Amino acid sequence: MEDDFLDKELFEVYKVIADSGQKPLRIDKFLLDRLESTSRSKIQEAAKLGNILVNEKSVKSNYKVKPNDVIQMVVREEPKVLELIPQDIPIDVLYEDEELIIVNKAAGLVVHPGHGNYKGTLINALIYHFGNLPKSPELNHRPGLVHRIDKNTSGLLVIAKTESTMTHLAKQFFDRTVERRYLALVWGDIKNEKGTIKTNLARNLKNRKIMDTYEFEGDIGKHAITNYKVVKRLGYVTLVECKLETGRTHQIRIHMKSIGHPLFNDPEYGGEKILKGHNSANYRKFIQNCFDEIPGQALHAKSLSFEHPKKKKNISFEVELPSGFQKILNKFEKIELK
Repeated sequence: MEDDFLDKELFEVYKVIADSGQKPLRIDKFLLDRLESTSRSKIQEAAKLGNILVNEKSVKSNYKVKPNDVIQMVVREEPKVLELIPQDIPIDVLYEDEELIIVNKAAGLVVHPGHGNYKGTLINALIYHFGNLPKSPELNHRPGLVHRIDKNTSGLLVIAKTESTMTHLAKQFFDRTVERRYLALVWGDIKNEKGTIKTNLARNLKNRKIMDTYEFEGDIGKHAITNYKVVKRLGYVTLVECKLETGRTHQIRIHMKSIGHPLFNDPEYGGEKILKGHNSANYRKFIQNCFDEIPGQALHAKSLSFEHPKKKKNISFEVELPSGFQKILNKFEKIELK
């Protein structure tokens, strides 16, 4: 078994480091929450084979994870070899220097290959335009990436061009010193002018493609904090600005749904149907016309601010809403509400 354990062709190794504030939690539950690309059965098999290691020692599935534990899991699966193909796809580069690139990603563009999107992604475009980029182990060795935004979310991404910049930026994201602000159009008229949403986030127990909220001090999931404020009230919808304190998968989308205001046209979280307004043919047509302006949820990564790894000073970037998003706002400003 020791020889098999080291055979990269037969096994795939995952590594996770528990947060310093981690509460005691069974390791099988911990890994199911942390590892998006594995399953409960794979975790159970790994435990039976002695292939779950904590601080380099084999543990059983009922081991309770402790703060700062270094966890490795080896699963009986051939690694998926993904050839990254350079493609001449236009990308909107806002800024570039020797260390990094700032990109304004279009809504509908997948960030990285995988899960059926092996071509036509931002990464395919980046390696075509910029050649070799450093690879982050935290993001499955995807070139240049230190953070992500969803396929149908538009806006700002920072891409590292060197190993040292990737390390520096990754630490800033880990330390939560990067400031990110998003604009989101949500269903309904939000009661308060501003607020903070604090929950834990983890995969939905029935559908692992989406996220769900859990008790903030509970054992399930990771802490997630979103600060929001109203930018403009448009009757049946509200434009809000969201400032992230954490950067969890689908954070804004599930957080706004959790307070009763799903994002406009969000297919995963119930925003792709009429949730507010009257039931007339004209109104239904109006909403459908709005939906047709964007490929999915009305969410835009508006601004990004962080310390430049070499210049050692804060740099900030901001981009306007894409035309489809802006057209929706214009339509709601002109409609007569009944």
